Amino acid sequence: MFKKILIANRGEIAIRIMRTCREMGIRTVAIYSEADRYARHVREADEAYAIGPAPAAQSYLRIETILDVAHKCGAEAIHPGYGFLSENAAFVDACEQAGIVFIGPPAEAMRLMGSKIAAKHLTQTVGAPTVPGYTGESQDDEVLLKEAERIGFPLLVKASAGGGGKGMREVHQPAHFLEQLAGARREAKASFGDDTVFLEKLIIRPRHVEIQVLGDRYGNMIHLCERECSIQRRHQKIVEESPSPILTPALRAEMGAAAVRIAQAAGYVNAGTMEFILDSDRQFYFLEMNTRLQVEHPVTELVTGFDLVRQQLLIAAGEKLAIAQEQVSQRGHAIEVRIYAEDPEHGFLPSTGTVNTFVAPEGPGVRVDSGIESNDEISQYYDPMIAKLIVYGEDRQAAVARLQRSLEQCVIFGVTTNIALLHAIATNAAFHEGLTHTGFLDEQHLLTARAQQAAPPDAVLIAAACYDLSSQQIPSVAHNPWQSLGPWRMTGEGYKCSYTYQEQTYRVTLRPQNSLQDTWAYMIDAGAVGDVAYKRGNQPFFLLTFGPLQVQLSVQQMQGHLHVNFNGETYILGRRQPPDIDSAAHGGSTANAQKALTAPMTGTIVKVQTHDGERVEAQQVLVILSAMKMEHAITAPYDGRVRHVHYQEGAVVKGGAVIVEME
Repeated sequence: MFKKILIANRGEIAIRIMRTCREMGIRTVAIYSEADRYARHVREADEAYAIGPAPAAQSYLRIETILDVAHKCGAEAIHPGYGFLSENAAFVDACEQAGIVFIGPPAEAMRLMGSKIAAKHLTQTVGAPTVPGYTGESQDDEVLLKEAERIGFPLLVKASAGGGGKGMREVHQPAHFLEQLAGARREAKASFGDDTVFLEKLIIRPRHVEIQVLGDRYGNMIHLCERECSIQRRHQKIVEESPSPILTPALRAEMGAAAVRIAQAAGYVNAGTMEFILDSDRQFYFLEMNTRLQVEHPVTELVTGFDLVRQQLLIAAGEKLAIAQEQVSQRGHAIEVRIYAEDPEHGFLPSTGTVNTFVAPEGPGVRVDSGIESNDEISQYYDPMIAKLIVYGEDRQAAVARLQRSLEQCVIFGVTTNIALLHAIATNAAFHEGLTHTGFLDEQHLLTARAQQAAPPDAVLIAAACYDLSSQQIPSVAHNPWQSLGPWRMTGEGYKCSYTYQEQTYRVTLRPQNSLQDTWAYMIDAGAVGDVAYKRGNQPFFLLTFGPLQVQLSVQQMQGHLHVNFNGETYILGRRQPPDIDSAAHGGSTANAQKALTAPMTGTIVKVQTHDGERVEAQQVLVILSAMKMEHAITAPYDGRVRHVHYQEGAVVKGGAVIVEME
């Protein structure tokens, strides 16, 4: 077995690999960019080496630099994790030439299965079904358009070298085909260095089911059953579970056998995943193979009992696979959700910044894989995933209940997250029944539900008021309360405070019930009334007591606002602010804001499609911004003229920066 390995990755997957290595007595070597100097994966490694600036192309994708570090530290093998160089066949070749073991498949198998077109052709030779489409050699626009019309709309344009939904576009009308084709190529080129695409018929309401395979260099190959990954946004999985609610034992065996045949035909070694889709008739079709460890591998580990990283290391060290197919079975049910730093109020764009507080849920059957701790930074240069929350139960119902409770216990302040969306999924009736498909979020209107929220719960407003009250150190009678800063004002009725939430104002009054001021009468506007006691625990916990009833929340003050987390939802409450004299003098700033088109997030300008002085139409795309592997189009808000474009292609801009001025 290896004595030392280098992990050519960062974040949660690097830490996940380190945990198994530590159990096996293997020393670990971390690499890091300038942005990750103090990252958690660096702190937890036995050794750590700097490899370059923040952009991945200058650090985590530099093959020669990584191999130099491996030689310098004496690492015998390299584990690529997922992403970055994990599916780069040239990296596998370079490791072999350098005499370092690559913990993954051979370069030949990776090249074959890394090309979705070649993988489809191979799949057909072993009798596994594939989705109808076009996988020919021509990349000419006119040829592709003609083939698209032959296949019929709707269809998918997909990057041959792609994964994770990158370089993929749905096209529903012929008139939009060339525009979507260009976007898919551009994203594929940026993500994979290859803009080759192919076309597939779009299966309506499909379920996404994948099969985990594991093989050694001696020809032994098994599958470790399935994971269902149907709940997706922008073709990116956010919920994964095993077993699939839809598979019968017969269908599971059939899909598993097909996955093994494909892997054996490809000469595959180590861990990999065959991805399939199921139509409404439960007919399955091969999609692609991921020639690496998957993000969602923990759900397979929990239901089968096998440590996949450990198996990867044993296979790479030359050992025979010690697991026979008949030894593989599923016990219980596991669900994983991906917690991302993203802003639901702005189309789930990535949210960068410092994670001021991260409180992970705990309890039986709860596992959290994360590369982030409190005070760590979410950078624009890398994927915005904060953590993976994985729960296990004796059956699906128990696992769903545990997922719901765990999400309610998770607290993250400093960046906005998708926890509320995940909680909405966990409490959704259709999800409870297992009625999922790749269009589930849109069908259930879960992506827009947050914008339609009603008033915050009374407990949230009361917690905010009690937090401000405890922070304010309410003055004695001899002290003039009007000299106190903050939102509080003393009246004959007690202490009053105003908060705004989604442009609505809520007024809370607290009045001491005794001289000890340990119980307070509250009133919200002219409605809810009652008595409450409060206690501030360790940051950020806050306990409200309503007689025998206790409610725990988390409260934190940030940039003049109060962030209150309650049952998995974070409510941002604005305090009373002094008048904006400039806005008042000019009758508001809406018109001015429309003239300045700003970056919704920190990112890189990848395309400028306008110039100074150009007349443009409403909704015309002016600039395309890329961050965290996502593209965002900045469009004209109205018919008008471009006064000035402030940045050129390739420029890195901060969130809020003025990109284009209109008039």
